[in-house]
Amino acid sequence: MSTLAVTKLHGTFNDFVLVDARTGSLPDPSQFARRVCDRRGGVGADGLLIVHPSQIADARMQIINADGSEAEMCGNGMRCVIRYLSENGEGDRFRIETIGGVIGADVIEKGETFQIRLNVGTPVFQERDLPFRDAVFVVMGNPHVAIFAREADEIDVVQAGKRMPDVNVHVVVPRGARRLDVRHYERGVGETYACGTGAVSCAVAAIRRSIAESPVDVHVPGGVLRVEWDGSGDAYLTGPAVRVFDAQVEDARAVSA
Repeated sequence: MSTLAVTKLHGTFNDFVLVDARTGSLPDPSQFARRVCDRRGGVGADGLLIVHPSQIADARMQIINADGSEAEMCGNGMRCVIRYLSENGEGDRFRIETIGGVIGADVIEKGETFQIRLNVGTPVFQERDLPFRDAVFVVMGNPHVAIFAREADEIDVVQAGKRMPDVNVHVVVPRGARRLDVRHYERGVGETYACGTGAVSCAVAAIRRSIAESPVDVHVPGGVLRVEWDGSGDAYLTGPAVRVFDAQVEDARAVSA
């Protein structure tokens, strides 16, 4: 039985297991993600982050959800990758390739908790027939539906997510011009403590509606994320990244480079 080096990290308690595929490979990432993300039989995480080499950026991030499905982009996961690369001695400013595009990142604070600022690209708003009256469809490299409500428990976010299984669903409660309270349901995972691109989607939707002003502090169950957007062009996400532990896990199908 071979072993594979993994790192457990989290961004506002949206947690991940990271594998550096530049030093080893995973022939079946989906199968490995389902096993290692299991909270009873594995390490336990919302998703698996795989760092690959890239021909167009400093590295490429692949994100596999806990159910084995692949996501286009993950803001909290990206900050975890950036912390890993920075602590690996690879710098403090990065461009990372994802399915959803190339993301720029800067480490702005180090310590037990890193603070990392991401350029997550330009929001794309789409008109969709949605099963909720006050909802906005936003693409931030991956698809999101922000449902505006007066209170967090006004809408069951889990049931809302199950009604729209192909998108990430968020219940958004405005608390003033610079604060939103948000709950998340992520496809392939379920209800999570945070969703980085989801927080951005909710903030830009609120700014577009003149409900909020940049910068917006998005309060999620796992902490606070800051979103900046001037109403056009790219949006920025700033938040924490925490390294929990490093370990070796058994995987018969892990192949060393």
